[in-house]
Amino acid sequence: MTDTIATVRIATVNDAAVLASLRYRFRSETGTPLESREKFITRCRAWMTTHLRGDNRWFVWIAEKRDRICGHVWIQLVEKVPNPVDEAEQHAYVTNLYVIPEARGEGIGGALLSAALTWCRGAGVHSAFLWTRPESRVFYQRYGFLPSQELLALVVSQSGKANPTR
Repeated sequence: MTDTIATVRIATVNDAAVLASLRYRFRSETGTPLESREKFITRCRAWMTTHLRGDNRWFVWIAEKRDRICGHVWIQLVEKVPNPVDEAEQHAYVTNLYVIPEARGEGIGGALLSAALTWCRGAGVHSAFLWTRPESRVFYQRYGFLPSQELLALVVSQSGKANPTR
């Protein structure tokens, strides 16, 4: 896929099926799936369709080459409770940055992240945060991400899965 330059655009609800398929591909590269591809894609597509339909918290940028989606990045806006003092109230969670293996090394990941961060600046986001694997740290650091001394985390559940019965 190296013969054309990728274009980056905001995803729409019409992209949900391809994005769900790419999500399965992405996560299957890093671990063994616990559900079938078909079951996951059906579940993920429904979730993505809901969130791409004007959720106002989730935003997705996709990279396309020759009308084929070859990468994406997701941003979730995280609001804090309003403050009467000078303290930031809006942050962005960066997640699911993925470029298909055959399109890697062409600057597509950087183009996606740059587009998302440019949007964040225009939307008044104070800070962006993410979880990363060790092999991705250098990539994110090139865009200004640094380890935080302010953020604390606590694992409250081993599964981390939503519990729809609560």
